[in-house]
Amino acid sequence: MRIAVYCGAHIGTDPAYLEAAKELGQWIVKNNHELIYGGSKLGLMGAVADSVLAGDGTAIGIMPKFLQDRERVHTGLTQMITVEDLDERKKTMMKYSDVCLALPGGVGTLEEISEAYSWARVGQNNNPCVFFDVNHFYQPLQDFFDSMVKQGFLSKEDRQLVLFSDSLSEIDAFIQHTK
Repeated sequence: MRIAVYCGAHIGTDPAYLEAAKELGQWIVKNNHELIYGGSKLGLMGAVADSVLAGDGTAIGIMPKFLQDRERVHTGLTQMITVEDLDERKKTMMKYSDVCLALPGGVGTLEEISEAYSWARVGQNNNPCVFFDVNHFYQPLQDFFDSMVKQGFLSKEDRQLVLFSDSLSEIDAFIQHTK
């Protein structure tokens, strides 16, 4: 199974974020999954890829050419796929993956996992969508989604298409149940 991981090109201020990225990489290898991610060697992106590679796992980066010119590309990956722009990157990540999972990150991370979830709601993405909620990073967003249900903008059924959890075993069970 291929896991698309969306996460920050920074490590954030809480050391738990970096630890979670490493644990996620180990979990990916332990379960014979493959990593699909943005291709950077920076921040949480680099940490999860390094963790996968340290366990002799497969790490596939997908990065637009313009970012390859500006960012520090991870040169030790199993494969690097170059695309034209960020829109193509998102589509390619979903195409190559079986699960969409977000570690903590910034606006780009939020945009990518939100699009994956939005597409799942309309039947254009069959991948389970997961927010790896390290130290309640995504709690405000979870509350907002629950408010959307309460206010009639999101159905209870569609709300069940996404999981917020800080437990890899719960995440694994959700993936197995949803696939």
